[in-house]
Amino acid sequence: MAVQTNSSAHPLTPLLKEEDRLAWLRLLRSRRVGISTFYRLLKEHGTAQSAVEHLPEVTRAAGVDNYLPNSKEHAITEMRRSHKAGAQFIFQGTPAYPAAFNDLNDAPPLFWAAGDATLLHRPTLGLVRARNASSLGTRMSRFLATTLGNQGYVICSDPARDVDTAAHAASIGTRTIAALGGGVDVIYPAENAQLTRQIRENGLLISEQPMGIQPQARHFPVRNQLISGLSQAIVVIEAAAKSGSLITAKTALDQGRDVYAVPGHPFDARASGCNILIRDGATLVRNAEDIIEALPKFPQQTDITHDTPKPLPNRGLRETAKLHQRILARLSPSPLAEDQLIRDLKASAAQIAPALVDLEIEGQIERQSGGMVSLSGNEHKDHKGH
Repeated sequence: MAVQTNSSAHPLTPLLKEEDRLAWLRLLRSRRVGISTFYRLLKEHGTAQSAVEHLPEVTRAAGVDNYLPNSKEHAITEMRRSHKAGAQFIFQGTPAYPAAFNDLNDAPPLFWAAGDATLLHRPTLGLVRARNASSLGTRMSRFLATTLGNQGYVICSDPARDVDTAAHAASIGTRTIAALGGGVDVIYPAENAQLTRQIRENGLLISEQPMGIQPQARHFPVRNQLISGLSQAIVVIEAAAKSGSLITAKTALDQGRDVYAVPGHPFDARASGCNILIRDGATLVRNAEDIIEALPKFPQQTDITHDTPKPLPNRGLRETAKLHQRILARLSPSPLAEDQLIRDLKASAAQIAPALVDLEIEGQIERQSGGMVSLSGNEHKDHKGH
């Protein structure tokens, strides 16, 4: 039976000890243990270490004899390989874990990240496409990625071919996240080696797969769930009537995300899936304005133009410190919705989100379920003291 993984129902304690992290990794990497089983075993046995120890008897009761969990040595090898590749594990219940995953029923307990992990906390839009994209689809993807990136959105997709490659290349300057079907240390396809390196240097690579694993067809649904789960909305550029892009769109709807689709000619099979989505209620997309107007909770930061993208300027240390003080002055021990905080400060989500991450890591604020945020206990005492 699947276990709800909503953080409000099953809050997870941050993993502080290396043996706890290894136990989580061993449990999730063990044969026959998927995400739902992982959470069920964790709930039944209290800790991942206890769950791993009980796995042989659990599987024996299910009719599987001579079962061996993933070994500690195997988990250590994967950890060492990640360190060598410059990747980090993102565990649920830790500050680095994206809040967007917390309302998913099957949120990943952990995943690998290589690059700028702070992007996990910025407003994100997913772009998906047909694998044999047309030239018009590629141009549309590049245009949307450029203009939306200049509005402060992070573009999330997978660095396969055609449209996805165009989306990542267009949003390198404004940040992009690539969800992979293989390990974060595996370049696929080979012709995207330079693009993958650029994403790692200027964006973020994420994957639930072990290090060194080559992408396989059975991994793609998991990859697509990362894209839709991390994104506030999914934009489908081109999609056949039966395609992985439509599966991603359905997953996004199941996860409570909005779906937008670019229409196409009825005779073009690559557009049939998008036309079906629009017929069934997806928002029709002609340009970036259509998306932004449908997501009013994310304020615009620059005028939308068709010109060369102009990346958003970085804030200096003094400006960042002032923003932190404004946030702390507005918050109290009583929870406040993050959207309301953004409106009160008359700032953008792209400015506030990373600042909240910094303050959370410093222990000055606390995030709660439902997108609520408040001063931490220590910060409240400091304010009273002054």
